[in-house]
Amino acid sequence: MTDRLNRRGFLAASLATGGLVLAAPGALRAATGGTLRFGLSAYPPSFDMWASTGTAAATVKLMIHRGLLGYDDKGQLTGELAESWDVDKDGVWTFKLRKATWHDGSPVTSADVKYSIEQMAAPDSTAYYRGQMGTITKIDTPDDLTVKLTTKAPTATIPVWFAHYNMPILKKGEPRTSTLGAGPFKFVKAERGQKISVTAYDKFYRQGEPKVKGIDAIVYSDENLRVAALEAGDVDIIEYVPWAAMDRIEKNGKLKLDTVPGPFMYLTFNGSKPPFDNPLVRQAVAIAIKRSDVVAAAFYGHGAPLNHLPIDKSSPYYNADLADSWKYDMQKAKDLLAKAGHPNGFSCTMLSTAQYGMHQQTAEVSQAYLSMIGINVKLDLPDWSTRVEKGNKGEYDIAVMGTAADSNDPDGLATVLDGSQGPSFNRSYKLPTPEITKLLQQGRETFDKDARKKIYHEMEAQVMKTVPAVFLCSRSQGYGLAENVAGFVNLPGQLTFYSGLTLSETALG
Repeated sequence: MTDRLNRRGFLAASLATGGLVLAAPGALRAATGGTLRFGLSAYPPSFDMWASTGTAAATVKLMIHRGLLGYDDKGQLTGELAESWDVDKDGVWTFKLRKATWHDGSPVTSADVKYSIEQMAAPDSTAYYRGQMGTITKIDTPDDLTVKLTTKAPTATIPVWFAHYNMPILKKGEPRTSTLGAGPFKFVKAERGQKISVTAYDKFYRQGEPKVKGIDAIVYSDENLRVAALEAGDVDIIEYVPWAAMDRIEKNGKLKLDTVPGPFMYLTFNGSKPPFDNPLVRQAVAIAIKRSDVVAAAFYGHGAPLNHLPIDKSSPYYNADLADSWKYDMQKAKDLLAKAGHPNGFSCTMLSTAQYGMHQQTAEVSQAYLSMIGINVKLDLPDWSTRVEKGNKGEYDIAVMGTAADSNDPDGLATVLDGSQGPSFNRSYKLPTPEITKLLQQGRETFDKDARKKIYHEMEAQVMKTVPAVFLCSRSQGYGLAENVAGFVNLPGQLTFYSGLTLSETALG
């Protein structure tokens, strides 16, 4: 088996279905020739390659690093540092590495993979996938190009884990902040808050890639400046096209708009203290907000309300009977608050960010509706880096978040729903989810598709009842491109934030 999972073909099928210093738009126009200019929405909050710090950081990681697996432009699992992978009857996964090299010229070996997994699973690790790596009980490296992984229980989702952009393999002995990678581009320099420069790695394992000689990732945290830079020709690609500008870019004959549905907006809670440690209060919030107003205000209609888990109707795991579980009902929300012991409501803080308009606007709409049931919300709107830090530390009562699932499989929602995974700005703070955690684990251990459907139906019903997060709406996620850019692809569905994988194939005409 090469570059595809066929022994467990069901899995591939289910996967398919801070304050920044800104340069003026014209100040960085000098980059010419084969250098691609990419307009980032934020400077990476950190260079911790295993931590979750947002999409802009993920894009930079994918320039420099690679994991064992990745995704092709159709959203199918494909080999990266591993050229093949398989699982035996006992649930032991075997990865065969390709002959790849680090940017210093040394070979990528099984020892590097073993080191990376052990470091991510370490007790003091801050890795996004620390919990998952902790389920790996044995790592065998019979030769330099073979890795065998034994887990506590047979785990169907191992390939998905190792395709995540927060799971790059690092060279043995390198710190988690290392910019020495095995990806298509070599790190050159960083101008904090302004720009990150990389150059093509001429020994990248895919022949003919990368197709540009380098990338300048230029920070435009103001979304209007980011669009203006694209329109002026100061950059070739921008991420996070603001929804107010989508129609304008699409009508511009010199530009291209590439959008996909998939990412979603949601609310998280601080479950370590009252009042949001009470599921009745969380249920009240879930039905107190008119989601169509969030879509209109934050996304100019480029989205759809979510009264359930963000699983598309086309997915075999979509549950029609649960689709309206959180339908807007103000009177019922008031009744739930009274039952929870808050008949007169209460005051709280809501963490969001002013750096991304859709985050702030989602917060403002939510604030307005919650005030109607007696919850007086004070907004906290720092820059993105500070918002990430506060979210990780639980410095909020309720928070606005936007992301995509880790994959198009229901297990991809675990990083949002599973409270056992530890603190992360992506999920509620110290909010235990024992039943959900148990069901998610059962889903991982089950290879039969029909059995998985039943498990995930029960899991969604638990989410509707215990409310570890409140999903508000899906949204269109867009990249804007100059007309001469070819090869860059906005990956489908929940994989849109993996689109940096295609930068190795991106060319300037």
